[in-house]
Amino acid sequence: MDAERRPDDADREGGSRPERVAATGGLDARQRDILAFEGRSWRDPARKADAIREELGMSAARYYRLLGALVDSPDALRHDPMLVKRLQRQREARADARARRTIPHGHPLA
Repeated sequence: MDAERRPDDADREGGSRPERVAATGGLDARQRDILAFEGRSWRDPARKADAIREELGMSAARYYRLLGALVDSPDALRHDPMLVKRLQRQREARADARARRTIPHGHPLA
């Protein structure tokens, strides 16, 4: 019986896991931390990279991979719609800028 959960255990621990996930918009703590971190204002990319390592305990490359996945997440959009929409617009603007870049034709490379 000790290994089984009693019905009142869920109440003392803040509810069952699905209820806690629903209350937080379906995001885990790390995902919420990443969104909160990205919502801060950064003037210096080097300081931001240092802060990513110090505060979140991950490399900047890993952070940006996770952030990119969050930008596409409906749960993240529900959690912080203004931030996620801004990040989506920024990503689209970068993609448009890359698409407009052209390689000059007719000129030798060397």
